[in-house]
Amino acid sequence: MAPNLDLVVHPRLVIPAADLQWSFSRSAGPGGQNVNKLETAVELSLDIAACTVLGPFQKQRLQSRLTQLRGSSVLRIRASEHRSQYKNRCLALEKMAEALRDGLEPDPKPRRATKPSKASTRKRLEGKKFRGDVKRNRQQRPRLED
Repeated sequence: MAPNLDLVVHPRLVIPAADLQWSFSRSAGPGGQNVNKLETAVELSLDIAACTVLGPFQKQRLQSRLTQLRGSSVLRIRASEHRSQYKNRCLALEKMAEALRDGLEPDPKPRRATKPSKASTRKRLEGKKFRGDVKRNRQQRPRLED
C-alpha cells in the first residue's frame, strides 16, 4: 500500500509519521478511466509549531525562512504529477524533506571585501590599453597628399 514511513530530512533529523497529515483528492489531467474515480492527488501537511522533534531554534528558523507557510505554521506540499497515489505520496515526502533541508540550512558566511591585487589591476589596464590601440589603428586618417 502507501508508504507509512517517517520523514528522513537528514540522518540526525527524522520526523515521525504521527506528525504528518495526509489528504487525498482527485487529480486533474489525464487518467483515462480512472480520472474521476481515484483520488491520486496527495497533500502532505506538517504543523511546524506542533512538531515533536524540532527544537525551538529550528522551528523559528523554518517559520522565518519557508515561503510556503504563508503566515501559518503549517507546511503543505501537494503532489499530483503521477497517476499513482503511491508515487505521489513518495514524491510529496521527497518535496517535504527538500523544503525542510533548505529551511534549516545555515546562513552562508558573509563575503569579506578585498581589493584587487596590483598584478590583476596592471593586467586589466594592459588589456584596456591594447583594445584602445586596436580601435585607434582601425580609424581612417586623412592622407596628406603633396
